[in-house]
Amino acid sequence: MSSPIRLLVLGTGGMANTHAMNFSTITDVQLVAAVDVDLAKVRAFAARHDIPNTFTSLEEAIAWGEFDAVTNVTPDRIHYATTLQLLAAGKHVMCEKPLAESYAKADEMATAAEASGLVNMVNLTYRNVAQVQKARQMVLAGEIGKVRHIEASYLQSWLVSKAWGDWATESQWLWRLSTKHGSNGVLGDVGIHILDFVGYGAVTEIDHVFARMKAFEKAPGNKIGEYDLDANDSFTMTAEFTNGAMGVIHASRWATGHLNELRLRVHGDKGALEVIHRLDGSKLRACLQEDVEKAVWREIEVDPVQTNYQKFIAAIQSGYTQEPSFRHAANLQKILDLAMLTEVERRELVV
Repeated sequence: MSSPIRLLVLGTGGMANTHAMNFSTITDVQLVAAVDVDLAKVRAFAARHDIPNTFTSLEEAIAWGEFDAVTNVTPDRIHYATTLQLLAAGKHVMCEKPLAESYAKADEMATAAEASGLVNMVNLTYRNVAQVQKARQMVLAGEIGKVRHIEASYLQSWLVSKAWGDWATESQWLWRLSTKHGSNGVLGDVGIHILDFVGYGAVTEIDHVFARMKAFEKAPGNKIGEYDLDANDSFTMTAEFTNGAMGVIHASRWATGHLNELRLRVHGDKGALEVIHRLDGSKLRACLQEDVEKAVWREIEVDPVQTNYQKFIAAIQSGYTQEPSFRHAANLQKILDLAMLTEVERRELVV
């Protein structure tokens, strides 16, 4: 019988609770330690999830060393330095998205992970949506023919609604609106999710990109306390794909009426698919075969799939990294970096 994987949780903010709850349901995992610079916060987190050891620095935890793998749930700008330390210490790493704030850093992280031979994964959570996995299988099987046109969106309303909390008074939201606090706005925060959703579901990659983005006025002078609210709130993107298709991708935090919704439409020359993922459930719809003539859409039932958390542990046990890997996330970051450059230069760029 193999020994359980001893897991350390790095960072104890809101998303860390999701990680801890998911990993705690996996029989081959022991949550052995948590790390956060805030002592009260890390102790409360450890008590909530029955974690026996706490540290207020990563250096302390590495010196202790009695763990095999780490789930890195620190803020975006902290991923780079902490992940490189962990790889150097010989630990397998799952990192929250985005891998880093720039392609240069993400590429360095991916290269270090590949050289180490350690398991690495980025928690692009919408890979866990069974409907997008089924859509991918159908595209691969040729059920919609050659893909010609792709539409995708990621819509949130937390700048309009207080369903998620009051963004104007809570630091957990304000940093996401400020470039000096490490945010690349909605493009950096959820752009990587929707790009992964598109590429995975439609079985393709972007090779040309042209984007526009905007930060709307949210407070006098677009500033609240130490936070300059200058990170983009909405983006629109046109893209050409390696499979020859054209497409449009957009996202916003001002999408009134949409708490958290991803949508992907893939149109082929023989049929079409639509994936809708919302907090209250997911759907896969298809227009295929004889239905194409009258534009009839039918919902397709799908089976449950493994989560990224389960795949990460399985990868450690097998010794082989599974997707989405650091390299995949770095390649997505390259597209996001180029999208920001197209806004500045006002021209399309080749990936």
